[in-house]
Amino acid sequence: MRILITGAAGFLGSHLCDRLLAEGHEVIGMDNFITGSPDNIAHLAANDKFTFLRRDVSNYIFVPGRVDGILHFASPASPNPQSPAGYFNLPIQTMKAGALGTHNCLGIARDHKARFLLASTSEIYGDPDVHPQKESYTGNVDPIGPRAVYDEAKRFAESLTMAYHRYHNVDTRIARIFNTYGPRLLLEDGRALPNMLKQALLGQELTIYGDGSQTRSFCYVDDLIDVIVLLLSSEEHLPVNIGNPTELSILQFAQAINKIVGNKAGIRFIPEARSVRDPQRRRPDITRAFEILGWQPRVSLEEGIEKTIPYFKKKLGLA
Repeated sequence: MRILITGAAGFLGSHLCDRLLAEGHEVIGMDNFITGSPDNIAHLAANDKFTFLRRDVSNYIFVPGRVDGILHFASPASPNPQSPAGYFNLPIQTMKAGALGTHNCLGIARDHKARFLLASTSEIYGDPDVHPQKESYTGNVDPIGPRAVYDEAKRFAESLTMAYHRYHNVDTRIARIFNTYGPRLLLEDGRALPNMLKQALLGQELTIYGDGSQTRSFCYVDDLIDVIVLLLSSEEHLPVNIGNPTELSILQFAQAINKIVGNKAGIRFIPEARSVRDPQRRRPDITRAFEILGWQPRVSLEEGIEKTIPYFKKKLGLA
């Protein structure tokens, strides 16, 4: 296949480029580097099956030649208000990537009769009052809060994707991605794992916002890429949750990070800023992914952290 990947220089997009090229596909990577890094795809420059287009997916885009598949992964995704790459600081760009970017990609899919896969998110569930979250759950969301620029962009992208499927017969898929980690993850991402792993490697106290009772589940990137490829090859058009259902409180997670790294600095609790409050519980029900795709994650948290540490050490100048 000849596959377009938007957000190709991002964390997930770059891993998808690697996987699909390794499987013999031709890949067209597209990114404007607003949050992605050229370093993530520099090793692909000499690959004659990889073409890179520096484009903003929110603007009109043209891809020469045939296109058999499109994976739309372009969007700021970091919730860190202090990060220049976070969606709090890129609100309009984030909403345009989800709305205009999805519209542009679906137009290419329609014109080329290509498969289309949308990278959606667990954030479409908001702060859930149903646990664990199933695809049938419609969410508990705040459409005007500061996090809404990301959450609502993805909700709109899902609606637009299904509209193109139903009314234009575009061959679409929707992946609702839960917390994912691994090499190439932004150290300033703002989510619990990169924050705490960076602090632990630097021998600092791990900071927890609130009392640490809020929960998360963490999926290693190789597991996620496996199921994205399976979903692209499937005939499933409705949303599919993708993530690791092993749920930990943030306090348990911090204790695990300190143990794996050997950090003796301990843990510090900080009052949570209510205006940007994180969802309190997050855990995917992956029954559909297992039944439809035969997939379940294989990499344990300890193994995944060990595989991620060398990248973080290099970025921190510790290797």
